[in-house]
Amino acid sequence: MALQIQWFGQSAFRLTDGVSVVMIDPFGPLNATGRSDLRFDYRAIAVQPADLLLITHEHADHNHAEAVSGSPLVVRSTAGTFESPLGPVTAIASEHDAVAGTRRGPNTIFAFSLAGFRIAHFGDFGQAALRPEQLAALGPIDLAFLPVGGGPTIDGVQAAALSRTIGASWVVPMHYRTPAISFLDNADAFMAAMEHRHEESSASAAIGPSANEGPTALLLAPPS
Repeated sequence: MALQIQWFGQSAFRLTDGVSVVMIDPFGPLNATGRSDLRFDYRAIAVQPADLLLITHEHADHNHAEAVSGSPLVVRSTAGTFESPLGPVTAIASEHDAVAGTRRGPNTIFAFSLAGFRIAHFGDFGQAALRPEQLAALGPIDLAFLPVGGGPTIDGVQAAALSRTIGASWVVPMHYRTPAISFLDNADAFMAAMEHRHEESSASAAIGPSANEGPTALLLAPPS
């Protein structure tokens, strides 16, 4: 069964197996940042239904729950294990920085299953490395969404190393500089650090099991 992935920009994704829909870290209209040195020109996400809404932390480019309609199960900025229409969702406490969250606060790593994939979304993960108990709670992962843009999160080289630590078959980079934003680093360092790479010409992809030995980077084109 193929997994359909749609990237809206930053860390926002829609995942579906054709039956169930998961929305992660949607954002609203953010082009009016109030700062001349910051530009955020991704289009606001159109309101759409989902069965499960996951929000990793309470920053404005990640927490626009109003983008999702219907009556989804919402797991928002918290840790624990939650029953959902897709099965259990594991929400793992982590930090948005490398100093125990004292600069940018908490972040949640989500792990769940869809379309035969064990999926992890790392939000704005900023720790230098996973702690043993976090890695144990995560378990085996087939598909990981990792921030690669540095600054408030890990950078591309750290993300490539993390992909090998967790043993993911597919790794989708997120939260990096594109033509739509004027901050963060681009994804070049991450892609250069990955042995296997696949680039899509659109912001969407359908994936099945990877045939490669080791993690494969799946670079989606920025949404237009």
